[in-house]
Amino acid sequence: MRVLYFAWVRERIGVPREEVETGAETVAGLIEELRGREERYALAFSDLSALRVAVDQEVVDFDAPLAAAREVAFFPPMTGG
Repeated sequence: MRVLYFAWVRERIGVPREEVETGAETVAGLIEELRGREERYALAFSDLSALRVAVDQEVVDFDAPLAAAREVAFFPPMTGG
């Protein structure tokens, strides 16, 4: 699946997107897999309260299922304006 990173998440991980092979059933499971990869992922996902996630361009909670998902995007909360 394609995983996209935006704003400071992208800066901490060092890439804007990547293809990820995962057996995770939920977004939370995917995050745990990514945290285990390298320190930069652990740092990027250290405070989930500062993150939002979208699966196939729909904002979801971290317990959302990944079955049949093609894309997951991580980004900081947006502000109006």
